[in-house]
Amino acid sequence: MVKVIQDSRPIHDKVIDSFLNKFFPSGYPYSVNEGYLTYTRFRALQHFSSAMLHVLSTQSLLVAAGLRPTPAQATAVSWILKDGMQHAGKLICSSMGARMDSEPKSWRILADVLYDFGTALEFVSPLCPQLFLEVAGLGNFAKGMAVVAARATRLPIYSSFAKEGNLSDLFAKGEAISTLFNVMGIGAGIGLASTVCSTTQGKLIAGPLLSAVHIYGVVQEMRATPVNTLNPQRTAMIVADFVKSGKVSSPAELRYREDLLFPNRLIDEAGSVKIGQPLRRVLTPRLVGELRATFPNEKFLLNQKSNKTYMVLEQSASGEDALRGWLVAAFASEMERSGMGSRDALLNEAYEKMDRVFPTFVSEVKSRGWYTDQFLDGNGSRIAFAKFQ
Repeated sequence: MVKVIQDSRPIHDKVIDSFLNKFFPSGYPYSVNEGYLTYTRFRALQHFSSAMLHVLSTQSLLVAAGLRPTPAQATAVSWILKDGMQHAGKLICSSMGARMDSEPKSWRILADVLYDFGTALEFVSPLCPQLFLEVAGLGNFAKGMAVVAARATRLPIYSSFAKEGNLSDLFAKGEAISTLFNVMGIGAGIGLASTVCSTTQGKLIAGPLLSAVHIYGVVQEMRATPVNTLNPQRTAMIVADFVKSGKVSSPAELRYREDLLFPNRLIDEAGSVKIGQPLRRVLTPRLVGELRATFPNEKFLLNQKSNKTYMVLEQSASGEDALRGWLVAAFASEMERSGMGSRDALLNEAYEKMDRVFPTFVSEVKSRGWYTDQFLDGNGSRIAFAKFQ
């Protein structure tokens, strides 16, 4: 997401940009191949007609089950509204796609937590039948968000294991395993439902136990995933290791050290860098000019505040640009701890040191398997300014 300081565009331009940010990939139309708009138009038509068919078929099935005229109409409407809440959850979650690119592991875990929460609400719905629509609707809302998050994070997770262009094979085999164990789970679930879980009380006992196993499984699954894209946490960890030992850790070496619960934690050894903060809290137009003079021809700006380093990236900045900025912050922080002066005063010296070591550093980063062409900063605000001189 690119923010323009002192945006004076007409309101309709801002509305159009807001719509594109919510429903089209970041950087559209330059970030997609030809034909994407036509594909999207017909996809919208397909889903619109499919949704209408679903409403009519649901009504027919409820009538066939013995719910006649008026009751059937009311039940059909309630059931369809319940399903509609799932679509609302999907729509809200779909606007967070950039965050999922940045932190696929955390969002995959959140997806399963949301799904279990929705399931729990369905478990308790028989205890409050007068609130069926509200309880079941909220459950489906959570499940809708879970479905989008799970699907959106599937590709970056499979990609982290792909070698020699075998992503499709990995994806197909992963789906085969999921299908096999889903079928086995359905069989086991039918057995439970007809025995110990035939009552609501039984479900309330078995449900939390199964949910705990479910969440434990997905956490361990994500911890084992060696994602090789650069996001704020992984970049900070790479830089911290390099500053401390002169070595660069590989994705496989870092995977079990990632904090999946609090991925935005600050790492002192990496300069306590915060990125993606609202620009109005970090920069002013006057300060932008001063910082660009400090870091000429760079696609990052660093501003020191309260023992933290706030970094803002230019809209076309890559992973290498983020690594350069992070190294400057880390070197300045290291010099400050050594008593060489304040971090502000040391920025120029830290910048010169970064410039000397960066070719060796980035070469090692790439050789260790990291993908440096992009920096996935989630919902981070980037800055747009005039071309570099």
